[in-house]
Amino acid sequence: MAVQSEQILISSLMEESGVKFGTSGARGLATDMTDRVCYAYTTAFLHYLESKGDIRRGDEVAIAGDYRPSSPRIMNAVALAVRDGGFLPVNCGFIPTPAVACYAMARGQASIMVTGSHIPDDRNGIKFYKPTGEVLKPDEEAISRSEVKLPARFGVAGEVLASCFDDDGEILPDSMEGGCEALPHVNTAAETEYIQRYLDFFPAGCLQGRKVGVYQHSSVDRDIMVAVFEGLGASVTALGRSLSFIPVDTEAIRPEDVQLASVWAEKGDFDCLVSADGDGDRPLISDEHGNWLRGDVAGILCARYLEATHVVTPVSSNSAVEKSNWFKQVARTRIGSPYVIEAMDMAVADGASSVVGYEANGGFLIATDIELHGKTLTALPTRDAVIVPVAILLLAIEGGVSVGGLLDSLPQRFSCSDRLKAFPTDIAQARIKALSSGDIATDKAAIEALFGEQFGTVASINDTDGLRITFASEEVVHLRPSGNAPELRCYNEAATEARAAEMNRICMAIMDGWR
Repeated sequence: MAVQSEQILISSLMEESGVKFGTSGARGLATDMTDRVCYAYTTAFLHYLESKGDIRRGDEVAIAGDYRPSSPRIMNAVALAVRDGGFLPVNCGFIPTPAVACYAMARGQASIMVTGSHIPDDRNGIKFYKPTGEVLKPDEEAISRSEVKLPARFGVAGEVLASCFDDDGEILPDSMEGGCEALPHVNTAAETEYIQRYLDFFPAGCLQGRKVGVYQHSSVDRDIMVAVFEGLGASVTALGRSLSFIPVDTEAIRPEDVQLASVWAEKGDFDCLVSADGDGDRPLISDEHGNWLRGDVAGILCARYLEATHVVTPVSSNSAVEKSNWFKQVARTRIGSPYVIEAMDMAVADGASSVVGYEANGGFLIATDIELHGKTLTALPTRDAVIVPVAILLLAIEGGVSVGGLLDSLPQRFSCSDRLKAFPTDIAQARIKALSSGDIATDKAAIEALFGEQFGTVASINDTDGLRITFASEEVVHLRPSGNAPELRCYNEAATEARAAEMNRICMAIMDGWR
């Protein structure tokens, strides 16, 4: 008996399910990311690449995921769509986003990462990669306009009922006996190659005599970081491994993680502590005292070690990158890796030979091959976490200083950020719009009425992404709704760490009154 198939427009599915493209991939509540929804998104992605000639039937598609509870189910739904589309799913297991992307790009393959990154595990997401790298905003728009045909294998709740249907929706013999598993056995090549990428590039034994603590929690980078640092000669202590998912956000570090780092540093005499978020594309590195470095400061130091000439970073990042005068050119973008990648591509097209990018979350992107110490690190134009702590520790070693001492070489600009959770996006956008009408005089008056008593007069306003306000004192308030979750973020910058933190507390209190 034939089973009725379903035609569905992806843009309609977005509205129906609430699963939408954000700053990096499609995100939504895990309960809304049903097998049907994830199958549809994956099918649209593959059809899009096929229509452009980027992939063809029979090609392999690499799949990986993070450790949140819903990831295995979603990985299976993704693999089912890959298989039904005429492609070959390759299960790379639970590894970092940059690892699966690097594996696939080296082979000219598409790849898909199931992850909600740093957000709580009641949510999840899917990141899509073309054979050349991340899908960019024009790609997402094209995918959103796609219409796909889904077989009627999904129940009322959107779960897979059976995996063996033919193209006409006919149930094949013995289909129910095989269950609905579409993922093959794990192929460990992606993980192995990712580790070797760094062991081959950095000098052998370069971290000999250094002591590093790896905060493992629930990151898929946890064992890889141990392997890389030990492989380069460091003495490594694994810390804080967790069986349950911990939403480590490198832009809004939890008080618990601040306290843990302080205790570990006091007891362990480490040169630094390192970690990453859930999918291993946003790094954390501390100084010798357990103070976590801001991601945008870490990005500057990493770019310095790699001797980059052109740096791309979002508008939210610390202005010390320009004030340092270390780089030939610094370009600012909207927040989100697709925008950073687009600007890096423009720099490469203009002839730049050493182009990197980083975000305020610390994720580091490399647009061109990096030549250093007679070795070549191939381009990886997607956020990566491993490169950052290794590069920073080596920069400190070369300079004969501690990681904390490296910070003294930077212009003294300090930043602090936090977020209000469960803050409806439409309300956040309306509040910010009230301060950015487009009339400069009106907007400055409105901003000064709200913030003037605490921060003084407004010098400039930037609405590249959200609202970034620079006051006459050079202090900064940057307000922005999250692109991944119903959250309102605030970034602050000042001449001292204490002042930046104080500004952030003031702003958070004001914003909390906006609900």
